[in-house]
Amino acid sequence: MRTMLSDTVALLRDLIAFPTVSEVSNLDMIAYLAHVLESHGARVDIFHDEIGHKANLFATIGPEVDGGIVLSGHSDVVPVAEQDWASDPFELIEHDGHLYGRGTCDMKGFIAAATAMAPIFAEQVRDRPLHFAFTYDEEVGCFGAQALVDSLKAKGIRPGVAIIGEPTSMRIIEGHKGCYEYTTHFSGLAGHGSAPDRGVNAVEYAARYINRLLALKDALRDRAPSDSRFDPPWTTINTGSVKGGVAHNVIASNASIEWEMRPVQASDASFVKDDLRQYCRDVLLPAMQSICPDANIVTEVIGEVDGLEPAEMNEAKAILMELTGANGAELVPFGTEAGIFQQYGMSAVVCGPGSIDQAHKPDEYVSLDQLQQCLDMLGRLGSKLAA
Repeated sequence: MRTMLSDTVALLRDLIAFPTVSEVSNLDMIAYLAHVLESHGARVDIFHDEIGHKANLFATIGPEVDGGIVLSGHSDVVPVAEQDWASDPFELIEHDGHLYGRGTCDMKGFIAAATAMAPIFAEQVRDRPLHFAFTYDEEVGCFGAQALVDSLKAKGIRPGVAIIGEPTSMRIIEGHKGCYEYTTHFSGLAGHGSAPDRGVNAVEYAARYINRLLALKDALRDRAPSDSRFDPPWTTINTGSVKGGVAHNVIASNASIEWEMRPVQASDASFVKDDLRQYCRDVLLPAMQSICPDANIVTEVIGEVDGLEPAEMNEAKAILMELTGANGAELVPFGTEAGIFQQYGMSAVVCGPGSIDQAHKPDEYVSLDQLQQCLDMLGRLGSKLAA
């Protein structure tokens, strides 16, 4: 006799076969999930991106009222290129209680478990709707979740609780830092290295910008909230790469800096951006443009993903503690889509099968035991909705 676990594994096998690396389309996987959910009575909306290459799925079981519970997961996975896998990463392999394949823990395992539970939820849901939210492009900036929230706003859909099934070994996570990524471009004026005053050296101005980042990095330590539980407790800045120039004896006309910050509070992000904007406007640009009026500094926003801020009143946390028997919740250093849902007004937590230690690595896996724990939690959620 088939069990819910075997149904979940079968679904996961199909999901792994869709090679939904962020750079390619996820439409086939979304269409597959839509068909499965619709076959169990869910009302499904598919929201395409601007070019129709990718899509979010939002499905509902139960009444069309506010305050529903969202089970959320991202459909995209990280690349497998230049990774040494023992088997085909897009074919599910079961061995010694582990299920191997790209996305098994991050995070198709949770999507499979939630979808497998759909027929059970359809029998149990009464007054409070249950939603499924499956997004695109989480791994490259959480663009799908941001677009999904815009779609929900446009349709007037306002859920109350979001459970994001990222791999946490089924621990309840109530907070993580945001992740803001930028590339700052410097346009100067080339010239002969023997006459540096006649050019605008973009590399040198990029270096001055980096020095400002380092000063802000130190200042942020003093802004750490006294009750911060993050490690480290303050907002961090990291300079990831510097590129520019062509030769020893040529004044560099272009340079770029790739950098990020991980805020513990929204005010820190504003503090950093305002300071840099003023520094460029009042110090760097006047010096550059005094020599070359066309010189410029432009910061490209790669992605600004809000963190999940721990909240004193958090219905999602209370529900998960009841369902799992946990006594509390934790914080993690990695980012998720949870903060995006929180900013829309939902209480949110992160809790899902598998360990982040296996994510993004060759021979990624989720254990059958973790999937069963997830199914047990979802089963108790269904019973709660039926009460």
